[in-house]
Amino acid sequence: MESMAPQHYLPPSTRELRAHAVQRLQAGLFGLSAIVLIVGLANIIKDRARLNEDAVRPVASASAVASPGANDPLADIGVVPSAMPNDTAEPAPLQTNGNPN
Repeated sequence: MESMAPQHYLPPSTRELRAHAVQRLQAGLFGLSAIVLIVGLANIIKDRARLNEDAVRPVASASAVASPGANDPLADIGVVPSAMPNDTAEPAPLQTNGNPN
């Protein structure tokens, strides 16, 4: 059997260094282009959602203008004061103890 002599470290040649640099550059550019693509798609989706929301909003706001505060569950159960004053309620009569003054 032949004994294997230890192999010495050989520094990479300029061709290998250039190949590694080009590979790193390609990976970086691919990563940047992927990020730009993802951000662009997210922006398109956001714009479409906002357009759909704007198209639906006038219908919803027309009912809200007709009866503002009508759909306030906290005011309904008495936790917070109602946004609309109750015009139909009569003020409570003043109680006197029989004194005319």
